[in-house]
Amino acid sequence: MPHLIHVAGHLHCPYTDGAMVELDGHNLTPQLALRVILDEEKVRISAEALAQVAAGADRLAHLVEQGTQLYGVTTGFGKLSRVTVSPDEYGALQENIVRSHACGVGAPLSEEAVRGMLLFRLNSLLTGLSGIRPQVVELLGEMLNRGVYPVIPEQGSVGASGDLVPLAHLALVLLGEGRAWYLGEELPGGEALRRAGLEPLAGLAPKEGLALLNGTAYMLSLTTLAWGLGWRAFRAALLASSLTFQALRGSTTPLDERLHQARPHPGQLKVAAWLRELLSGTKLCDTWQGDVQDPYSLRCLPQLLGPCLENLWWVEEKLRVEMNSATDNPLIFPQGDALPGGNFHGQILAFAAESLALALAELGASCERRISLLMTAEDRGLPPFLSPEAGPSSGLMLLQYTAAALAAENKVLCHPAAVDSLPTSGGKEDHNSMGATSAWKVLRIAENVIWQVALELTCARWAVELVGPEGLSPATRPSFRQLAQLVPPPGPDRFMGEAIARVRAAIRAGEVQADVV
Repeated sequence: MPHLIHVAGHLHCPYTDGAMVELDGHNLTPQLALRVILDEEKVRISAEALAQVAAGADRLAHLVEQGTQLYGVTTGFGKLSRVTVSPDEYGALQENIVRSHACGVGAPLSEEAVRGMLLFRLNSLLTGLSGIRPQVVELLGEMLNRGVYPVIPEQGSVGASGDLVPLAHLALVLLGEGRAWYLGEELPGGEALRRAGLEPLAGLAPKEGLALLNGTAYMLSLTTLAWGLGWRAFRAALLASSLTFQALRGSTTPLDERLHQARPHPGQLKVAAWLRELLSGTKLCDTWQGDVQDPYSLRCLPQLLGPCLENLWWVEEKLRVEMNSATDNPLIFPQGDALPGGNFHGQILAFAAESLALALAELGASCERRISLLMTAEDRGLPPFLSPEAGPSSGLMLLQYTAAALAAENKVLCHPAAVDSLPTSGGKEDHNSMGATSAWKVLRIAENVIWQVALELTCARWAVELVGPEGLSPATRPSFRQLAQLVPPPGPDRFMGEAIARVRAAIRAGEVQADVV
């Protein structure tokens, strides 16, 4: 464990080995964020950002000393903003909001999601517009680096006024309260910090409780995680569809560049080009003459997967902007102005999550349709349900059932939460985004879709083996060999759950994918 150094009253941890992501409040990307969230890469706070935070704290202290009336600093919260708080209660006000707002319910978030929340709240505070002290952001960074993960219930946020409830559970641990995971053990928050070599904050200065809670880190973390897993599912689905395409001896004519230039949507063009590259040199495609046109889930792959690709591009941009934004209220600007506003409102993230949910659900639905094709492709030379002993053995029949069950669940989860606002705080907060529910849904969908892609890849592994892997295109042969190490070859009925789980884990880790992307 790195040595903890006290510098000018602040915490500083000089990590010197391994890759690190530098945070400055302005230049974080979704790709860098996933290195922290999924790969547990450490972070480092830039000196310039820490100076920005210190300057912001000084500006706020000056405003308080002048007797400026500030929401959440000299007043209560929400509808209680008309209630003035005396100076001797400023600290208690901030600690009280953390304790009173930590009332979430449901299962705890995954460590991945909590890492995202720590990362995004930290980076937002590094913009220097929240008026909090440097030691607060440094402790957030140390918790992230040392693996102190607050136990945060997944239900309770309405996606506006910030993700108040889940972020309150996060903030409790900074005070040495609440619960946290450390090295796989759930502990009281203070004990988790102690074991990690950290000390809780002695208290909160004016506005710090509000600044910790008044952000979009829950929505942003879950949506970013879903986006990252969605990209991995997309890459693996491109591989799966190219293998299925070959096993079914599909026609490559619908991939002709001229067709797609006649309808030049960027995603469609890109997917068609990738498929042409993946299928180049195959000896299996274009060898079935039973019909002049293949089913849509083969023939329309560019038109199906292209919009999914464009959605992933669009969501990426929204995430990038959000993770480098100040989402607190009020904001304290360098000119000395304290401006109340609504940057905590999650409508843009709600829309991003709902849109991503539709795209990923359709990605998974297309996998289910191609699995169904593989199950009933006797006219294309495959045995029923890919079983060499069809009748006594059912083969992979039930994999399509599971894929269909996931598709049905995803359809239900695609019902938009973002159009169902409910007011809070006695009507003061009269239009909430419900983006936290949108984010929770899309993460569940992303996990489901990874399973659906794993199911198609498992079926494709058998189908290709049955038609002859020597006929595969050069671009797909290495991936098929990798897949063959995860899934046993066709044969009598056996338990396939472990093989499917291995494929799913490889997709989720980004290890099984189309190399052209």
